[in-house]
Amino acid sequence: MNRLRVTPGPVLALTVVWLATRALMLWLLAHGGERLLGGGSVAREVWRLYVHWYGVLSHGAFPAHDTTWQYPPGAGLVLLAPGLLPWLTYFQAFVVLTLAADALVTRALVRAGRRPGRSLLGAAVWTGGLPLLLYMPLVRYDVQVTALAVVSLLTLGRSARAGGVYGALGALVKVWPALVLLGTPRGRTTRTAWVWGLGAGAGALALLATSFDNSLAFLRQQGGRGVQIESLGGTALNLGRHAGWHGRVRYQYGAIEMVGPHVAAVATASLGLTAAAFGLLLLWRVRARQWNEATPFDAALSAVLLFTVTSRVISPQYMIWLLGLAAVCLTSRCTSQRPVALLVLAASALSSVAFPMYYREVVDGTWTGCLLMLGRNGLLVAAAVLSFVRLWRSARPPSGMSLPETEPRPDSDRLQDRALSVS
Repeated sequence: MNRLRVTPGPVLALTVVWLATRALMLWLLAHGGERLLGGGSVAREVWRLYVHWYGVLSHGAFPAHDTTWQYPPGAGLVLLAPGLLPWLTYFQAFVVLTLAADALVTRALVRAGRRPGRSLLGAAVWTGGLPLLLYMPLVRYDVQVTALAVVSLLTLGRSARAGGVYGALGALVKVWPALVLLGTPRGRTTRTAWVWGLGAGAGALALLATSFDNSLAFLRQQGGRGVQIESLGGTALNLGRHAGWHGRVRYQYGAIEMVGPHVAAVATASLGLTAAAFGLLLLWRVRARQWNEATPFDAALSAVLLFTVTSRVISPQYMIWLLGLAAVCLTSRCTSQRPVALLVLAASALSSVAFPMYYREVVDGTWTGCLLMLGRNGLLVAAAVLSFVRLWRSARPPSGMSLPETEPRPDSDRLQDRALSVS
């Protein structure tokens, strides 16, 4: 039997680019004190905030009275992980583990892209796209969360159980990975993934609740959040400062938020839009008639985009999630999200100009800062709308054609058929 062979050239090139770009990111991190690189404010989250949380978590409790603690209990394990490398400082160990998670994502995308009928474009987008965010990904734990979501999606086709478990573990760290299970094919795959996901999530949550005090304290802080300056609502209010709106910015709940007249109404509108986005996704789920191997990937990207643009908070690190999901989509030649991935890349590049390079302009509400955020958020809105439209169309049969609702066949079945045809 003949075997399909993949030349090592593209993989070797990706490896070289990964090493070069990550070296550049580390160099930028070492020079993060420069004004255009944030003046040291970007990395401060690790060596000041994360270290503080590490001290509290080490004593068996979550930081219940800290308004900046707004994360599910699984995040505590990620923040405790640098303690596994005691010969390094906390900051050094955190960066090393983040790079390891980055390498894991790259390896998973390469492995998926080397399968018959797949593409290495996803690995290329992740490898080249993450440095567009400068060195910020190295000092946030969103790479680790994205790794769980990426692995969940890429394992669904081979093991719905494993895909569900990884998705649940990701949700326990930062909620949004629960959305990656939205596009699982109807029938056995969905039942298996969701049941195992719910079981693993409930079990892990119970274990964390018995091991740490105040495991659900994050809900109080999360519920008190307002309108962050980089959100769609925040951008509108920031522009309103030039039209006579008498509001201002304030650092609270770990972010720069808008305070003043009509802020509560904007926050309520954001929550309403999020609910509407959820309704659209449920409607797609009910009306969808066609699934292919890329449908779960495309649905995950569309869902996270919709929830991102309607959120009261659009932090720069959210772009890491979108880059990871876009990369997963591009591992399949069946994806409908190629133009969406281009918009995500453009938004990532513009996001870095806004933060950290010209963040002072954003906070001060200058025209430069407002236009930067308007451009970044405009790209994200365009990406979200285009993503959902293309997802909707890809799941509907052509006019006049009725197709049975079937699950995509597992990779093992397709390979078996290929082998029989060759022999």
